Amino acid sequence: MRTFKIATYNVNSIRSRLHIIIPWLRENSPDVLCMQETKVQDDKFPLHEFEDAGYQVVFRGEKQYNGVATASLKNPEAVSFGFEDDEPSDKDRLVRGTFSGISILNTYVPQGRERESQQFAYKLRWFKRLRKYLEKSCLSAMPLVWCGDLNVAPEAIDVHDPKRLLGHVCFTPEVWEAFDDVKSWGFQDIFRKFHPGEPGHYTFFDYRVPGSVKRGLGWRVDHILATGSLAEKSMNCEIDINPRLADKPSDHTVLIAEFELS
Repeated sequence: MRTFKIATYNVNSIRSRLHIIIPWLRENSPDVLCMQETKVQDDKFPLHEFEDAGYQVVFRGEKQYNGVATASLKNPEAVSFGFEDDEPSDKDRLVRGTFSGISILNTYVPQGRERESQQFAYKLRWFKRLRKYLEKSCLSAMPLVWCGDLNVAPEAIDVHDPKRLLGHVCFTPEVWEAFDDVKSWGFQDIFRKFHPGEPGHYTFFDYRVPGSVKRGLGWRVDHILATGSLAEKSMNCEIDINPRLADKPSDHTVLIAEFELS
């Protein structure tokens, strides 16, 4: 038997986080690291730094906004970017590739800004487009991971103050419904498989809140989900808080899952 380790990390500017990312890769050696909010145009992407660490990278981004990248120890197969419909493709928010027989969908879901804004309506539509993408391009029986910064805290235990935060664009019934619709296509939340009902596990700590990490004032908005056949092979799923405690960190931290493959 062999294992397959995948991690996801909203880096919030990849060039500003290389001092965290590259040492983390060398220390943890995941098979795949999915990154979001890289905030760099393709010709400025720090490809050589990843190659020196032993990783291949596929990426798509733009200056200051969005951006996705997937780093892997082995060359990916069947790489594609964006949606396949008549709307803006959002190639800098979605990248899919196959690694060791596992299809990985790395996404940076729109945050939504305010509930009455066009950006929030776009976020809800984005989830619907993703559901249609899955129905058209994937099979729920296949080994598939959907991961990334999904900008949704699915349950009250996924935020530090559910009463006060209810109605936020990442913690509101409309987003829960949209997220659940995609999830019902055939995904299981791998973190919750190993930590059912446990509060206090967060992947995001707002810069603007003093001492947010130490005080436990976080959100679980970064996720690793897998189809049933793959979820059955999951061995663990943990949040690594150390990247958030590093010097000049992202406001997110790393989520890791490991699977046992035949």
